[in-house]
Amino acid sequence: MSSVYSVEQVNRYIKNMFTQDFMLSRISVGGEVSNCKYHSSGHIYFSLKDGSGSLACVMFAGQRKGLAFAMKNGDRVIVTGSVDVYERDGKYQMYARKITLEGAGILYERFLALKEELEEMGMFAPEYKQPIPSFVQTVGVVTAPTGAVIQDIRNVTARRNPYVQIILYPAQVQGEGAAESIVEGIEALDQLGVDVIIVGRGGGSMEDLWAFNEEIVARAIFHCSTPIISAVGHETDVTIADYVADLRAPTPSAAAELAVFDYRVWQELLAGYVRRLELSMDSKLEMTRQRLTEKAARLAYLSPENQIREKRMYLLRAEEKLTERMEKKLQTEKTRLYLYAERLRGVSPLEKLQQGLGYMEHEDGTRISSVGQVREGERMKTYVKDGVIWSNVEKTENSDAWIVSRGKETDNCE
Repeated sequence: MSSVYSVEQVNRYIKNMFTQDFMLSRISVGGEVSNCKYHSSGHIYFSLKDGSGSLACVMFAGQRKGLAFAMKNGDRVIVTGSVDVYERDGKYQMYARKITLEGAGILYERFLALKEELEEMGMFAPEYKQPIPSFVQTVGVVTAPTGAVIQDIRNVTARRNPYVQIILYPAQVQGEGAAESIVEGIEALDQLGVDVIIVGRGGGSMEDLWAFNEEIVARAIFHCSTPIISAVGHETDVTIADYVADLRAPTPSAAAELAVFDYRVWQELLAGYVRRLELSMDSKLEMTRQRLTEKAARLAYLSPENQIREKRMYLLRAEEKLTERMEKKLQTEKTRLYLYAERLRGVSPLEKLQQGLGYMEHEDGTRISSVGQVREGERMKTYVKDGVIWSNVEKTENSDAWIVSRGKETDNCE
């Protein structure tokens, strides 16, 4: 019985056969692109077909540098790579490393060779890129004097900022002598001292755009002291000038957008700054005004005039208190004096005299307060309320006898 092989073994055997075939390891195949799909991973899946067959192809994301244009269905291309078997499915396909448009193969080879050479020289390095000025006043344009390019740039510039001046250098952008004309335009505008230079033209084939792939143009752009924006062809077109320029624009209109600032946006921005400045000034003035008011109030409080006024008010209040206390003290003393006067009045001889009592003295002025102080026949004075009575003592009685005598008289009266 013959041997039975697994599918895996057969696929591996066929893969080894493809691997050992030197011709299939590096082969170029021409055909028309169909079923072209750009995967989110970066891989490109497509088929090459001609009148009699079709070949499945894939270009991995790591090989995309070998594709200098946006490939689409219907393009006639030359694919360079290897043919191998995808062992899992048992299907063979071509693994592309480089894809060029058919008919542009020689030019594309020249393009890649010059690109690699200039890149090794550092002419594409980002550290040599000059920044595009934010507010330009003059824009130099190197392009054909007729056509849509200059008109598009003028329209965009007029819309964004009508105060920007455009200086056109009418250059030849296609055919023999085009590269030299472009170089002359770059050098002339650089010497003129414009703020930024736009170098560009409309779209076309690789042959039409080839002037912008010449080394002399690349060197003129690299050595130019004025920032340069490259705007060659359409968005999918890529030239050496795009790599060397300080900034690449997908279209000439986009180049004008990048070069010329929008005056209206600037006006709005300036108006916003003015409003912020006014608000800030108003706030600052209000804060300063409040501080001045506080300082003025503090100064008014601490001023000599205010201090004098405060001291004067203090003295007035002190004077009022002193007067009030003096009046109260006087009233208290008056009351005490009145009480003393009343007490003195109660013991005053004159008051006694007013009440009908008398005050007796010896002739020499000595007060008589007892019957034992007088003798019969002695002369004495008796003070009454309206005068003095002089009399002689006829008889004296002590108090006990006088009380008895007064008692008897009282009984007789009854």
